[in-house]
Amino acid sequence: MSHLLVRILITMLLVSAAAVSASAQTADGAAVFDRACASCHAQPAADSRAPNRDVLGQLAPESILTALTVGNMFRQGAEITDAERRAVAAFLAGRPVGAPAPPSTVGRCTATPPPLRAVDLAAGWNGWGAGPGNLRYQPADRGGLTAADLPRLTLKWAVGFPGANSARSQPAVVGGRVFVASENGDVLALDARTGCTYWSYHAQAGIRTAIAVGPQAAGGATGFALYFADGGATAYALDAASGRELWTRKVDDHPYARATGAPAVHDGRVYVPTAGVGEEGQGGRVQYECCTFRGSLSALDAATGRVVWKSYTIAEAPSPRGRNSAGVQRWGPSGGAIWAAPTIDPARGAIYVTTGNNYSPPAVGTTDAVLALDLATGRVRWTFQPTPNDVFVGGCKQENPADSNCPAALGPDLDFSMSPVLAKTTAGRDLVIVQQKSGMAYALDPERGSLVWQYRTSPGSGLGGQWGAAADDRLVYFGVNGTLSMNPGGMRAVRIDTGEEVWSMPPPERLCGTARGCSAAQGAAVTAIPGAVISGSMDGGLRAYAAADGKILWQFDTNREFATVNGVRANGGAIDGPGPIVAGGMVYATSGYISLIGRPGNVLLAFGVD
Repeated sequence: MSHLLVRILITMLLVSAAAVSASAQTADGAAVFDRACASCHAQPAADSRAPNRDVLGQLAPESILTALTVGNMFRQGAEITDAERRAVAAFLAGRPVGAPAPPSTVGRCTATPPPLRAVDLAAGWNGWGAGPGNLRYQPADRGGLTAADLPRLTLKWAVGFPGANSARSQPAVVGGRVFVASENGDVLALDARTGCTYWSYHAQAGIRTAIAVGPQAAGGATGFALYFADGGATAYALDAASGRELWTRKVDDHPYARATGAPAVHDGRVYVPTAGVGEEGQGGRVQYECCTFRGSLSALDAATGRVVWKSYTIAEAPSPRGRNSAGVQRWGPSGGAIWAAPTIDPARGAIYVTTGNNYSPPAVGTTDAVLALDLATGRVRWTFQPTPNDVFVGGCKQENPADSNCPAALGPDLDFSMSPVLAKTTAGRDLVIVQQKSGMAYALDPERGSLVWQYRTSPGSGLGGQWGAAADDRLVYFGVNGTLSMNPGGMRAVRIDTGEEVWSMPPPERLCGTARGCSAAQGAAVTAIPGAVISGSMDGGLRAYAAADGKILWQFDTNREFATVNGVRANGGAIDGPGPIVAGGMVYATSGYISLIGRPGNVLLAFGVD
């Protein structure tokens, strides 16, 4: 038999096997849907929020999987296995998780962009905070905008994310390109001025981290790569020019490990944080072995993805701590998720992260905390913990019996969810500034982690994170979330030197009116430019405030459908998580956030000055 014939037969067998596998997966997914989902989704009542089968079929499988693991369907998803979640997602979407949809030919760029240069990495908006210190401040020479320009901002173009109901990945703007990802698993390279698409790539899971661009040595030539991580805690490096995959690295094998905070790139390494998003919601179920996830920060070699070091936020590995009333093994300590991008301090050789609460006891001193780690080794140098003994999992009461998965006294759930801001006082002193879900903001000495000042931004709330502050050369700006409070939303400006309040603005009238899920909360990361700070709100509004007194200079309502460059049907909704970014005389912002809170949307908007 000829080699060619053998290869043809092998190919036919592989195709046949794949078809059988796909058929089996579809049949299994159909059975899962009939058993676990059809009662709500097959023929939903007229007043039900449950989407029907046809609506679910328009979502990407990655979006469905996200909803079942960490989104608004996580309680229902907890009743089925991971294999069943993937199978029903594939059944509903018509393709397996991780398989790309057919590529679109709408809105493709016709010209080739100029090659990226090293100078471009610091000329636009790169990574979470536009610099290693995560200041989220864009000076006029990089951003091309000042407060005087804002009233003339108009919408220039929009791009939709197909099959997604949230837009939670913050773009990067480098070398005339916009790099952005989506919870459908797509990564897009767009023209910054027109929004046309240069290339696209499909990851193994949905993506909510910001994208960082950095040097990459591949094939003997020094180029540039995109670095990000997905909802399965896998980190990626893609060639920035073509979207070609350079490497992937699973940074945590825990089934509920997720990447929500953006990687930080510095001096040949990529620092990737992890959060245990789904496990916190499962702990109250007696059938679940609560809890075994520990937050971590992994330092990867930027060229290969090799793990240089991995540092856990809880030093002690979870161990058995008795059984619950159902006879299920319990574990602890656990938790300490890192929700946000790390902040790098090259002068001190340090990297700062913030952590969330414990999931199971014993409570430890590194949860609800700010940690300073050694850049070279990952060793913890100091810890600042303002809220001790915060053990929290979903589905628990305030007081719980000793044989439950729940803590005896349920914690207040007051995570840190924002990246530390490494700011300077007017005298040139460095401060690490953070804001907690408690409504407290703290300024710390970066050498020892000691408290310099504190300021209460709001009463706080256990639901809804504070995703990012911004600082210029005088002031630090805080949005107010407070989702569960009586008066969510608002903006505050505080002196970096002292923590003294300069101005405080209440939330504006809600643009979403009485719509279900409408809120005035402003937990999304804020962004400062000379003379102004820009904030997105859960009411779907983008607003720019004057740095001097908090007066609103510009407002845009995203609560509508948009005509998109790529031909995808797209609309705006709640804005939370990532903040607007500014580069090259443009403002870019995503709209759409649906989880336990929020309203759906799937659009990236680009604004310029007329």
